[in-house]
Amino acid sequence: MTSLEQTDDIAAHVERFGTHGVWGWFGQFPDDVARGIEQAGYGTIWLGGSPATLDSVRAVLAATEAITVATGIVNIWNTDPAAIADEYAALENDFPGRFYLGIGAGHPEATAEYQRPYDAVSHYLDVLDTKGVPVRRRLLAALGPKMLRLSADRSLGAHPYLTTPEHTRIARDVLGPAPLLAPEQKVVLDTDPEAARAVGRPKVDQPYLHLKNYVSNLKRLGFTDADIADGGSDALIDALVDRGTPQEVRPAVDRHLTEGANHVAIQLLGAKDPVPGLTAIINAA
Repeated sequence: MTSLEQTDDIAAHVERFGTHGVWGWFGQFPDDVARGIEQAGYGTIWLGGSPATLDSVRAVLAATEAITVATGIVNIWNTDPAAIADEYAALENDFPGRFYLGIGAGHPEATAEYQRPYDAVSHYLDVLDTKGVPVRRRLLAALGPKMLRLSADRSLGAHPYLTTPEHTRIARDVLGPAPLLAPEQKVVLDTDPEAARAVGRPKVDQPYLHLKNYVSNLKRLGFTDADIADGGSDALIDALVDRGTPQEVRPAVDRHLTEGANHVAIQLLGAKDPVPGLTAIINAA
């Protein structure tokens, strides 16, 4: 395949994601919510967490008609790559072209086996290669430059979590122009700064401000120990959690696109029923 053909091949997969998606934890998308997100016009549903199986993926695919579904992420430490590859094949058979496998090394505090994540992810990808999971149908959780480069070399692209548009700009420079760059962005639909921070701060603080890989990435972006202490400074929370009306939130979210992302995965916080708020955001352009 020529370089131009490779670029065209990547672009066709990137297009499947659309410019906006919705991020939530496994089990957070009952059938009616999944259908509502699809009907609102989002391109992708991201299932976050570290599941041992892809059963939740199957449920969302079965509840919807055409929307892309991606994992954000399957943790390499608590899943067998050969078994995940078999589940991928079954989903591809039943829902052709709709599922993308996002994998990652999680964080060292979560597992006693955590060692040399770059090598471990590479080995996991080796097994996926052997089992026939296509390179363009998988993504990597990536924050630092080494993992970002691996995501460009051996997958469709990168799915950074808990980042800023400034990180998106840096990540695009590392990835190059073709790979998918799909950051997650937290949102609170509240115009009151203190009320919005009261919703967003606990979701940032626990567990992320106590995890080495996320803290290291935030420090690379210029945040200090003082920003990270005591649940996060107002400046840190405001940088990581967009707030306001749907009309105010939409351009804030879209800064990721301006800085080089192909797609941004919106995580709406504090809403019992996320569909009305998500619908308002996607319609606020």
